[in-house]
Parts: sequence; C-alpha cells; structure tokens
Amino acid sequence: MASHGARGRSGGRPTLEEVAARAGVGRGTVSRVINGSPRVSDATRAAVEAAVAELGYVPNTAARALAANRTDAIALVVPEPETRFFAEPYFSDMLKGVGAELSDTEMQLLLIFAGSDRERRRLAQYLAAHRVDGVLLVSVHADDPLPDLLAQLEIPAVISGPRSEAETLPSVDSDNYGGARSAVEHLLSRGRRRIAHITGRLDVYGAQRRAVGYRDALADAGHEVDERLVEPSDFTEEDGVRAMTALLERCPDVDAVFAASDVAAAGARQALRAAGRRIPQDVALIGYDDSAIARHMEPPLTSVRQPIEEMGRRMIDLLLTEIADRRPAASRGLERRQVVLPAELVERASS
Repeated sequence: MASHGARGRSGGRPTLEEVAARAGVGRGTVSRVINGSPRVSDATRAAVEAAVAELGYVPNTAARALAANRTDAIALVVPEPETRFFAEPYFSDMLKGVGAELSDTEMQLLLIFAGSDRERRRLAQYLAAHRVDGVLLVSVHADDPLPDLLAQLEIPAVISGPRSEAETLPSVDSDNYGGARSAVEHLLSRGRRRIAHITGRLDVYGAQRRAVGYRDALADAGHEVDERLVEPSDFTEEDGVRAMTALLERCPDVDAVFAASDVAAAGARQALRAAGRRIPQDVALIGYDDSAIARHMEPPLTSVRQPIEEMGRRMIDLLLTEIADRRPAASRGLERRQVVLPAELVERASS
C-alpha cells in the first residue's frame, strides 16, 4: 500500500496545491495556515494541518519568504547598553516569554542592542533594508526615535509599554498605576506614614505611571504628598543606593520606601543597612517586578509582580498579527491594540 507521506501526485515533493485539494480549501488558505495567520477558523486550520501531515508536505521556507517579500525574522531591539540588559531580570524574563511564544513558529529571533548613537544609526540602516519582518521594542524612552522610524518604514512593530497616553503603536504593558497604588496602600495599612518613592527613569511612561499611582494613593488616603520624599532614579542598583542615601539625608524620619524596581530596592537596602536602619522594623521596603532578586533578598522583598514573561508572549502574538495584516495603519482606523495586563502585590517580610 502506497504511503501518502512520501510523494505527491507528480511523484515529487507534495505541493501547496495538493495540500489545498486534500483539505478542500484554496491555496491562499493553506498559505495562511502555514504562515500562522490568525484569520483562519479552527476547523479549517485542523483540516489543513491534517492534509499536511497525510501528504508529508514540507514548506519551502526560502521560496515562500522570497515570494511573500518576507525574511521570517523578528528583531528584539533593546535601546539600552548590553551591561544593563544582562544586569536586570526584567529583560531576561521578557526574552524568555518571547522565545517561548516563537518556538512553535519558523521565525528567527535577532537580539539587537541600540544603546548608543552609533548602534542606533547602524540599526536604522539595517531596518531600512527590510531585513526583518517585524520589530519588538523593549524599554522605550519618550524621546526614542526608533518607533517613528519603524512607522515611516512601515515595518510592523510592538513596544513593551506605550511612550505616552497618546501611543499609536501596538503595545503590551502591565498596570503600572494600579501596581504602585497597591504598594502604597499596603504600606499605609501597616501604619507607615513617611513613605518615600524611588522612581524609575521618568522619561519612561511606566515609571511616570508608578509615580502617579504613588501620589494618588497617598492623596486618596488623606496624606499630603511631600515632594522631598520623592527621589528620581534609574532602575539600577547603584542609583538605588544613591537615591536612598539622599532620602535619608533629606528626610531621616522616613519609615517606608516604595522603589520602582527590585534592582533599585536592592540598592536601597544596602543604603538602609549602612545607615543602621532595620528592615522592616525601622523602614519597610517594597520593590517592583517580583524578580528572583525579591525572593532571594534578606529579608525577602515585598514586590509588585508584573507578568513579564506573559507580556513577552503577548507582544509576539500582536506582532504576528501585525505581520499577517500589512495594510497601512491609516486604513485600519483605530485597530491599534494597547494591551494592559494586571499587576499583583506579593507580600513578604520586608514590609
């Protein structure tokens, strides 16, 4: 008995047309299923996948990419120095989620750093040559020119958090405002009244939203916001040390600190201990991200969990949809998607 999987009717490799005939659909439908387009019903997808399995069809990836003007490559662009990428758990968790979601596709992932002017110029030339099908932008600052460049080049892109409330590109973020509020409300419920905030970089919209959540939680509880208790920082451990030292010099009666990242909270902890302050007896401490740092700190750090891996997976989902639907943005009206995932306070011994 002849096997369906070895050869097509022509005696050679099974063709796309033969898969379409076996599944009872058009050639374009088979192509959409193979390319991972979401615009196919579950029943149709199952029929096509069954036909592919029966015939032993193997897509000619290079020919398909060339014919569709595709590269089957996605760039994950980090506009930060490499040292920062490897020092902060946020980036590795994001990469883990992105990689997991891409593992079932034929897309290649390129990791590109663009932390310097030279790297950004080189990236602009690379993107202008359309060597990738889409771009994920992580850690975008308000003045970053890359999102506008991608829009001009009409390269599908998704960013990890909007640049502002008026963001036009698809984005995936966590509820920075709600997460910050939950941290401050927790500290207030524990009787803390001189609550400081070590911010993230305030040219990052997520850091701005955390600062607003901090202020609103205090105001809604009837507490005047003392701006001396707010110290701008840069999400890093070194800046956490500097910020906490400055806060203690300015406001020695501080009894709680909400830091905009776990890494900054680790720096704050160093400064508090150097000043002889006990955590949480003298000063309660809360971070943000709920990274491995939070769990391994002594005492274990209360932190706001944002689902970073899930954010990476959702970014890929959005980007693949953008790649499958290459209509100009103007023709899609307000179809741009802004995804906001919930944040959750994880209580530990530091607060």
